[in-house]
Amino acid sequence: MSDVIVDIKNVSMCFNMTTEKITTFKEYLIKLTKKQIFYNEFWALKDIDFSIMRGELFGILGLNGAGKSTLLKIIAGVLKPTLGKVEVFGSMAPLIELGAGFDPELTARENIYLNGAVLGFSKKQMNANFDAILSFSELEDFVNVPIKNFSSGMYARLGFSIATVTKPDVLIVDEILAVGDFKFQQKCEEKIKEMIQSGTTVILVSHSIDQIRSLCSRAVILEKGGLLKLGEINEICDFYYSKYN
Repeated sequence: MSDVIVDIKNVSMCFNMTTEKITTFKEYLIKLTKKQIFYNEFWALKDIDFSIMRGELFGILGLNGAGKSTLLKIIAGVLKPTLGKVEVFGSMAPLIELGAGFDPELTARENIYLNGAVLGFSKKQMNANFDAILSFSELEDFVNVPIKNFSSGMYARLGFSIATVTKPDVLIVDEILAVGDFKFQQKCEEKIKEMIQSGTTVILVSHSIDQIRSLCSRAVILEKGGLLKLGEINEICDFYYSKYN
């Protein structure tokens, strides 16, 4: 078995941006029928090529707009790249958007089962792990509360607890550890370390250089959609800090 678990091969992503503001769907249909909609191409990613190894904690750094979240969505299969391809050799649990897979009108109890289904877990698995999810999230007192009343930190607790209750081959975490209290962030970091020790590969996006340095073994820096630098964690963090601070 190859040691590569995520193989990103010459990935580019192009979005078509309209050159004028269209305020209504009716206006859009009229202009579409008359072929009066014009686009500018925006390349969010340009020829990204690297691999992530099995059991690695891999960091992705870059300023806002560098292409980090777009790359994660392609890895997770949410977006299909314009060019190139991504191969993932195993199961995946993506935490790439706060509240993704949740229905705000439903209670925490109902959303545990809903989000579990989105991640590919059976009802039997969710029944077996329900108490563990609640315990880790520390939301036992809010299990029957609609999550539209939750803070961003409570959303993060619930999402992280569901995604990590079983052991995926790849866990994707996009800035979700930046919300919530410091104590729970530490708890999540310890959970990630436990998962790595048991063989899970973790891909982490964070604006915190200290967090990336303390958790990751390698990282990549994206800049304006391109791959600026790839390497060992101390080299990457030192380079990033000197360039952007």
